[in-house]
Amino acid sequence: MRLTVLGSGTIAHSATRSCAAYYWELGAARVLMDCGPGTARRLAEHGIPWQEISHIVLSHFHIDHHLDLPALIYAWRYGMLPRRSAPIEIIGPVGTKNLLEKLAAVHGDWVLDPGYPVRITELAPGSTLDLGAAKLDFFKVPHTPESMAYSVSQSRRRIVYSGDTGFDVALADWAKGCDLLLLECSLPASMAIVEHLTPEQCGELAQRAAPRLLALTHLYPPVESVDIHAIVSARFGGPMVIAHDGWTHELRD
Repeated sequence: MRLTVLGSGTIAHSATRSCAAYYWELGAARVLMDCGPGTARRLAEHGIPWQEISHIVLSHFHIDHHLDLPALIYAWRYGMLPRRSAPIEIIGPVGTKNLLEKLAAVHGDWVLDPGYPVRITELAPGSTLDLGAAKLDFFKVPHTPESMAYSVSQSRRRIVYSGDTGFDVALADWAKGCDLLLLECSLPASMAIVEHLTPEQCGELAQRAAPRLLALTHLYPPVESVDIHAIVSARFGGPMVIAHDGWTHELRD
C-alpha cells in the first residue's frame, strides 16, 4: 500500500502546494482520492501513470477537491493512444451522480459518456467498498452535508484520510490506532472556523486517535506562519510530518 501526496494545499493558490489530491497504489487498483486544481499536472510531474487510474474517490463537492475531474475524463479520451477502454469508477457521497450530471451540463455529454464506461458509486457513511486487495470505509465528518473521511485498509495496515473536517472526537475514535492519519491542518488558531482544523485541534485529535504516524495536509498559507510542529507536539507525542506535494509513504505487512 503506497500513498503519494499530489496536493497538500487549498484553494489559496500556492507555487508549492496544489489543491487536494492523493494517489494510492492498492494491489491492482490505482486510486486517486480527490482531484482539485493542479492534480493532472502533478500526476505528470511525478511520473505517475495517470492512464492506469482505476478509481476516483471524492471526499466532498467543493471545487478544490474535484475541479480536475473533467480534465482527467477528457484526457483519457483524447490524451492517450490507444484511447482508454477500461472503465473508470467514480466513488463519492450521495450526490456524486448529480455532480457529474452538472459537470456534463457545462462541458458536454462526454463527461458521462466519454467512449469508455464511467461507473458512479454513491456510498453512505458507514459503507464499505471492496477494491480487491484493499477496502474503503467511509465516515461522516463535519464540514459540508456530504463530507466524508476515508479509511483504506489492506491486510493489517490502515490509513485514514480526514478529508476536510471540523473538530470531531468521533473521527479520532474511528481512526484509533491507524498506521497513518492523514489529517487536514488548515488554519492558525487566530483564524479558526468550525469547518476546519487548527494545529491545536490536530494535536488533540491525534492524541486521542494515537496513530503510528500523523501527516498534516490541506494547509492554507497563514497556518505555515506558526510553528505547526511545536503546537501539535505539545499535545501529541507520536511521530508526525507536515506533508508536501510529492511526499510518499509506503506500508508493507
